[in-house]
Amino acid sequence: MLSPSSGSLGRDSRDKGLYTTVPAPERLSDMDTLERLHAYWRAANYLSAGQIYLLDNPLLTEPLKPEHIKPRLLGHWGTTPGINFCLAHLNRVITERDQDMIYIAGPGHGGPAAVAHAWLEGTYSEIYPAVGQDAEGMRRLFRQFSFPGGIPSHVAPETPGSIHEGGELGYSLAHAYGAAFDNPGLVVACVIGDGEAETGPLAASWHSNKFLDPSRDGVVLPILHLNGYKIANPAVLARIPEQDLLKLLEGYGYRPHVVAGDHPETMHGLMAATLDEVFDEIAAYKQGRTDRLPMIVLRSPKGWTGPREVDGLPVEGTWRSHQVPLSGLRDNPGHLAALEEWLRSYRPEELFDADGRPVPEILGTVPAGERRMSASPHANGGELLRPLVLPDFRDYAVAVDAPGTASSEPTRALGRLLRDVIAANPETFRLMGPDETDSNRLSAVFETTGRAWNAEILPTDVNLAPGGRVMEVLSEHLCQGWLEGYLLTGRHGLFNCYEAFIHIVDAMFNQHAKWLEASQKIPWRRPVASLNYLLSSHVWRQDHNGFSHQDPGFLDVVVNKKASVVRVYLPPDANTLLSVADHCLRSRDYVNVVVAGKQPVLDLFTMEEAIAHNTRGLGILDWASSDDGGAPDVVLACAGDVPTLETLAAAALLREHLPELKVRVVNVVDLMRLQPPSEHPHGMADAEFDAVFTPDRPVIFNFHGYPALIHRLTYRRTGHENIHVRGYKEEGTTTTPFDMAMLNDIDRYHLVMDVVDRVPGLRVTAAHLRQRMADARLRARVHTRDHGEDGPEIRDWTWPG
Repeated sequence: MLSPSSGSLGRDSRDKGLYTTVPAPERLSDMDTLERLHAYWRAANYLSAGQIYLLDNPLLTEPLKPEHIKPRLLGHWGTTPGINFCLAHLNRVITERDQDMIYIAGPGHGGPAAVAHAWLEGTYSEIYPAVGQDAEGMRRLFRQFSFPGGIPSHVAPETPGSIHEGGELGYSLAHAYGAAFDNPGLVVACVIGDGEAETGPLAASWHSNKFLDPSRDGVVLPILHLNGYKIANPAVLARIPEQDLLKLLEGYGYRPHVVAGDHPETMHGLMAATLDEVFDEIAAYKQGRTDRLPMIVLRSPKGWTGPREVDGLPVEGTWRSHQVPLSGLRDNPGHLAALEEWLRSYRPEELFDADGRPVPEILGTVPAGERRMSASPHANGGELLRPLVLPDFRDYAVAVDAPGTASSEPTRALGRLLRDVIAANPETFRLMGPDETDSNRLSAVFETTGRAWNAEILPTDVNLAPGGRVMEVLSEHLCQGWLEGYLLTGRHGLFNCYEAFIHIVDAMFNQHAKWLEASQKIPWRRPVASLNYLLSSHVWRQDHNGFSHQDPGFLDVVVNKKASVVRVYLPPDANTLLSVADHCLRSRDYVNVVVAGKQPVLDLFTMEEAIAHNTRGLGILDWASSDDGGAPDVVLACAGDVPTLETLAAAALLREHLPELKVRVVNVVDLMRLQPPSEHPHGMADAEFDAVFTPDRPVIFNFHGYPALIHRLTYRRTGHENIHVRGYKEEGTTTTPFDMAMLNDIDRYHLVMDVVDRVPGLRVTAAHLRQRMADARLRARVHTRDHGEDGPEIRDWTWPG
């Protein structure tokens, strides 16, 4: 049926386990320390199993009954004992070395371990007084886990000490390094599951050590936990020859230490001695006596100390222990008895007193105050957050004598601002990007800093420096993960990326947005700096790279998230971008997405006008409109720099050819203004929306992204049936900028045709104009085929006013 493992140090009578027992090196001289470590581990394992199974009777003061068992058994046991083992031993190091440390639980589904750890340390009861460190508190601790109205099964924002949810695998090591940057006294212990180690993001994350500066950054201690299995399959790194594994890790630049076995006595002694050696090596690394970081390969059975066998099938050390080793307990007396035998094997009466409080021998292993990993302010970064020292963005303004008559590169202007942000915040701001800082015209930052780099530097290299503030690696996953870890531990940053390839981190964005949304509802979680994206090299100016580089769909992904978290900005020129950037860098608890081109675009607003325009979020461009402050015949709306340019050119054509037509031009910077206030805090009231867009006149909306997004944001508006949206419709290739616009019908000529088609009475009276516009499109396309570039009347167009 079931044979539980022994839970006592030195009393495990098994002859052989899943792994070959490795003889321990010289042990700690004080065996009592190992006894205490083992007691803590037993307590954590008991509390973890209790969270999965028990609704009542937390201390087993009476025989286990079906009514004591949860009706739905949810959670993951397999990885949990290994995490508990690591946390117990890391506590000893913290106490003995007075070490500042946090943990990252890569197998985030081992949530019971993190919760048990926080409760044993007392932090959980401090934050949640109703879950006291006593029998009733233990009952509530068990009951709430994966229970309606309770807490998630993963290492979620509700868990003290966590900055990493771990439900989606692959990001733990990147988060750990992000937390270590500019934290010179911090060690980030990162438990990496062997299933997670198979993911692409984690595979790239091993290279993060090349970006760590020993003199100014903290240290990451990777603990590769090989328990052999994922959900149902073997784990690759657990099955390859150990010599190959060690060579792989050495090739990444680490000094691996192996801790392997299944006998608690051996494993506790080996882990303790290994950690002492590892932290001596960390000290040598920090002192510059070695350039290799240590790491640990921990081999232990999956589901360690749990049921060895259930219904004649092996469980401990197999994939069957991944989630809930025993099920159907309310209807299967044999399984219920097996669960009781398992839980009693930890001997809870030795671990908790009659009131349910952990005994002094366990409490004595817990670090003090903020040295507790569950109480570290680094794991609640808002506690450490300080506002950026920001220069006055108005000092970087582009001079605008008349709107639409001169051009600037918006991101180049932003680069000058970011240069001085970095200079003023040398320890709390980093710029992330996948090898595109120069390409995205942010090059001015290199006047004050270099690219972070701690590997070989050749004479031909430029702007590489161990202490650089620009983090470039050709992995969007790493950029995102580093920045998330950096932000969640109390710092600031910005991620610049080609627009099409930001999709690589769609899922990472989803997870971070969910973390922020949950955190906003937790009073003790302090606000952190916003995650700021700058998407440049965008869809409309990727004409040289072609179809693969043309995709504005990240906006659709972002808008799926809760309004309390996401913001989307499309500044049309340099001054609006500078104002938007200042706002985003000051904000908290948001994901801000800013889309701005790097190519020259028309300067439309003075800085004062840009500030006012951004404050409104959208507004009428009086100088481009011809409705003279009255009711328009048609509204030309636009969002995005290239769509705005084409809209202005269309307005000029209409003014030239249909001077009697009353045209209103509206530019949208803050995309969320299009929603009602019931849907988004930035939303515009219906009366104001109708005043700008009118409730009954045709609206031709020229949009940067996919047209359906505008319809989605405005579907509840009075005049929604009058809104016709032009945008990217998945037509692209390597061609000229204007031909790219024509392929998707956002060009000036097609916009004029749309006006003719949709303004009552024009379809007949302006038929000649419509034909001239269609002919102009043909001539423009022929010119591109003959000359390989757009005609000068298009390429050099400026506002004629």
